[in-house]
This record gives sequence, structure tokens and C-alpha cells, in this order.
Amino acid sequence: MLRQLLLKHSRDVADKALRIVDAHPELHLYRQFVEDGALLHDIGIYLTDAPGIHCHGSRPYIEHGRAGGELLRKEGYEALARVCERHTGTGLPGYEPETMEEQVICYADKFFSKSHPDRVRTVEQTAQSLRKFGEEGVEKFMKWAKMFENEC
Repeated sequence: MLRQLLLKHSRDVADKALRIVDAHPELHLYRQFVEDGALLHDIGIYLTDAPGIHCHGSRPYIEHGRAGGELLRKEGYEALARVCERHTGTGLPGYEPETMEEQVICYADKFFSKSHPDRVRTVEQTAQSLRKFGEEGVEKFMKWAKMFENEC
């Protein structure tokens, strides 16, 4: 179950991120890196305790990005490790997405919930879901929406 969920979620995020890359050649984004990062951004979830999405590890779910970063860094993939660490919410304190590629992946991830894998949120629904974490994250997300979405 977890494998299927992770594959679907990661592919959905990658497809949205790649649509952004293709729609914005002026941003000069590294397409293959965006796809790889989107596919790997949640690799650490199996190490966390989130039974609702079939994860039975020992770490709190909020640490899934850091756990994924540790896994990828150990294998020598520093840039991909940073994607894992910087995609949660609109970035956790000290782990905000910095590169444009990190920002695109973080943004694309916000539209797809692992708890409801068949739903795709709108920009407005996504902003509302972020509101419980504070207005700063909503503002950052809306800035990305203006930058990445043609209709905003």
C-alpha cells in the first residue's frame, strides 16, 4: 500500500512540476533535476510513524523530509537531499526552499495529499490548507502561484 501511494503521489508532484518547467522556459530550470527531486522528495516517509498512510517507522512524520535528506546524502546526492529537507509546508525554519527548482517542487507538492491521493487541490484550497500554519506560508505559496501559474 505505501509503495503504491508514494509512487502515485510522487508522480503527480513530478508531472505538475514538469508542467511548470515546460511553461516557464524563462526560468531556466533544470528539467531532469526537477523530475528526479519530485520523485524522491518523500523517500523518507517510510521511516516515520503515520499509520493513516501506512508508515510504521519510529520518527514523527514532520521529520520525513529530514529523514529522506539523510538517506540521499549518505548516497552522495546532496542537491536531492536538500529537496527532501526543504519541501515540507512552504519550508520549515532553517529548511526553506532556496533554488528555483526546490521552490517548484515544494509548490507542486502542495496540491497533492497522501491522505487523499485521488484529490487535486486548487490554488485556493491549497492556500486554505496552509493557513493553519500561519499567514507567512500562505503568502509564500501565493507568491509562487503568481510566478508559476499562468492563470494567477
